Amino acid sequence: MRNRPFFTCSAIVVGALFLTSLSSSAQFVGNNPQAVDKRVDDLLAKMTLDEKIDLIGGDTPFRTHSIPRLDIPYFQMADGPVGAHIPAPTIAYAAGIGLAASWDRALALSVGQQLGRDSRSRGAAFLLGPGVNIYRAPMNGRNFEYFGEDPFLASAIAVGYIRGVQQEGVSATVKHYLGNNSEYLRHDSDSIIDERTLREIYMPVFEAAVKTAKVGAIMDSYNITNGEHMTQNGRLNITVAKDQWHFPGIIMSDWVSTYDTAATAKGGLDLEMPFGVYFSKEKILPLLKDGTITQAEIDEKVRRILRVAVDFGWLDRPQMDTSIPRYNLDGRTASLQAALEGAVLLKNDNNALPLNKTALKTIAVIGPTATQTVTTGGGSGEVVSFANANLLVGISNFVGPQTKVLYARGLHSVNQMSRLTRFTTDAQGTTPGVSHTTFAKANLEGDVTGTVTETAMLTAGSTRREPEEQELNALTSHKSASPYVRTTTSSRWTGYYTPAEAGKFAIFVQTDGKYRLLVDDAIVFDSSVVPKYILNQTTLALTQAPHKVVLEQLSQQIGSVSGMRVGIAPLSTIVEKDALEMASHADTVVLAVGFNASSESEGGDRTFELPVGQEQLIQQITALGKKTIVFITSGGSVDISNWKDKVQGIFETWYAGEEGGTAAARLLFGEDNPSGHLPISWEKKITDNPSYRNYYPDAGTNKIVYREGIFVGYRGYEHNHVEPQYPFGFGLSYTTFSFSKLKSTASVDGHMTITCDVTNTGNRLGATVAQLYVGQESATVDRPSKELKGFERIVLQPGETEHVSFSLDPRSFSYFDVKSSSWRADAGAYDLTLGDSSQDTQQKITVRLEKPLTSSISE
Repeated sequence: MRNRPFFTCSAIVVGALFLTSLSSSAQFVGNNPQAVDKRVDDLLAKMTLDEKIDLIGGDTPFRTHSIPRLDIPYFQMADGPVGAHIPAPTIAYAAGIGLAASWDRALALSVGQQLGRDSRSRGAAFLLGPGVNIYRAPMNGRNFEYFGEDPFLASAIAVGYIRGVQQEGVSATVKHYLGNNSEYLRHDSDSIIDERTLREIYMPVFEAAVKTAKVGAIMDSYNITNGEHMTQNGRLNITVAKDQWHFPGIIMSDWVSTYDTAATAKGGLDLEMPFGVYFSKEKILPLLKDGTITQAEIDEKVRRILRVAVDFGWLDRPQMDTSIPRYNLDGRTASLQAALEGAVLLKNDNNALPLNKTALKTIAVIGPTATQTVTTGGGSGEVVSFANANLLVGISNFVGPQTKVLYARGLHSVNQMSRLTRFTTDAQGTTPGVSHTTFAKANLEGDVTGTVTETAMLTAGSTRREPEEQELNALTSHKSASPYVRTTTSSRWTGYYTPAEAGKFAIFVQTDGKYRLLVDDAIVFDSSVVPKYILNQTTLALTQAPHKVVLEQLSQQIGSVSGMRVGIAPLSTIVEKDALEMASHADTVVLAVGFNASSESEGGDRTFELPVGQEQLIQQITALGKKTIVFITSGGSVDISNWKDKVQGIFETWYAGEEGGTAAARLLFGEDNPSGHLPISWEKKITDNPSYRNYYPDAGTNKIVYREGIFVGYRGYEHNHVEPQYPFGFGLSYTTFSFSKLKSTASVDGHMTITCDVTNTGNRLGATVAQLYVGQESATVDRPSKELKGFERIVLQPGETEHVSFSLDPRSFSYFDVKSSSWRADAGAYDLTLGDSSQDTQQKITVRLEKPLTSSISE
């Protein structure tokens, strides 16, 4: 079904029908607000103080306390945002950045609905998603969960997602509020963001979630923002979200993101998760007694929780709907559609694609992500699915037995490389293994608590891939033995590595804690202050002699996603010979590279470079001269500069969910036409990124100062006059499109309709995204040259034309005026540009605002 233009008459009618049940900011799914408030007040009046305190703190990691005396059940939570669990397995949907790459509001609504159904089938009242933090730089380990760099695009996708979830009687939880744009030092870093940048870049998605989608819950992030931890940031939680945006729902903590009882109680947090540690009787009652916390403040938190529960109907029905299949075939269909629409074709040299399966006798599928079925990145966003299709399976099933599909992994995994690294405890090489000494405190301080010999430098990672273990933890853990608490221990690993022959070697460390790695007493990686990457790698020249290798693991995390591993691999043999032999016999090579749940994850950042050995794999395969198509799995851009000109095709498939392999095959062979467009700008080199110089804390501080301000993503590239590798909004198709007849109606107080025609000028059915950008000609303040203010995904038959319209309002022309604390659009001329990326301007007109316009922050 073709997507209709946003804010056209038909969209307004549909929106009006939906919003009739949302006429008050105090309701989410259609209950009478006066009746809701009365019922909440009646329940509140019957509750004891102990019951109130119980209700504002988690009982087990994914449940609130029940109050049986008043028939208030516990409220279960399903981790998200790309799959509803616990318990796993479940449907694994395309990751958030892939959903944003579809630029498809209707698809976001559909995926949200299926996530809501999956949540109900598990008895969940809250889905912990969507994640909506703005993509600032590719290193952020949770970019894969989020909706890209532009607040307008991200808001549109988030609104669809939230509405879909909440139509199923489940509260969405928009996260992570606010300034959580990196994962390193996430408990300790202080995001310093000026007011205008907050309002224009980092707040709008949360604002749309509250004002337009009527989200039921907001999750506060771990980090500090402008000097206050978010769980105790009264200005952002109370003044902005609750007072200015009129948010009536729940603000909950991220898991163990509370740090102070009084500050948190007075700073706007309503629900502490996963347990009531700071919101416990032991800590709250003395503060109530001495007047630090008031009864009214506790009652307000309880009132908000009860209001959402009553409004969503959780007190009137079992939240678990046993009539909904957990293996949700409708969800599987939505997952496939998202994988298809979100994949972005970045390169198609001389129309090398689509491949003709009848003309191919042999295809070689090679690479570390070809058979992993990397449904999602790691952390709470990681999903274990019932069934999935990896790239090898997808291609093999599509071409059938008449075409030979060969497979080689090409490289050992990072885990395998670490296990295959032969260390000895002594320089003479007599005793295999490494010495592991543990200390009672962080930074190798305190008493030595043990020394043992291990076979390798590694520890296990997340149990999320073990559904039964995860479910047991979620249902039985208590705060007295919380797997979420950060540990203060440390350890030293020491071994000797003796190469078989001298040469160049890849050396790496994978861990999400602070550490130092030394080789022959020289520091190779120093992540003792800022642990920049989960997977850190470099190349060393080593002689044929014993080399002392020491890992100082200065802090560790219980429940670590990545675990810890150290490995060394000779570059001369890092690419497996069988992969090269297979490739030499193939008609076409499909290379699968990128990250996985251990190397790109919550709790740490990743490198811009591909993981260990992958660039060597690409270089050696392309040297064979075969047609080579590369599929990238990642949560954002990666460094392709050294090999992009050597391959014929590049697909960015993000983390495509459980149907990723099926979708990839259909796109590769032209069963479906690629239609994804980048929700990010793609750097030529990482130093081109507008945020790069401001991404890490100022020396000697914990302050990450967002000095680029509003010039994030394409706004920054254009402001800095830097050409990206691929611009925001870019995406190739197997057909072509043209844009024409861009027109506007007269402005009525900043409201105007913009129309254009879009034509499929090629010979295949396909979809494109008409993107409308607005820029002020002679701005009185520093503004981006253009900003996305309208878009529409259009599906067209060959030769077909569709008339598309966009609606602009005063916010479309406005900047945030800090002095008046309002949105201001100056009188004057504004350029409207239309194309299919931020750089492709196919149509341009100029409109005028005859007078300045001001909009309240509460509107």
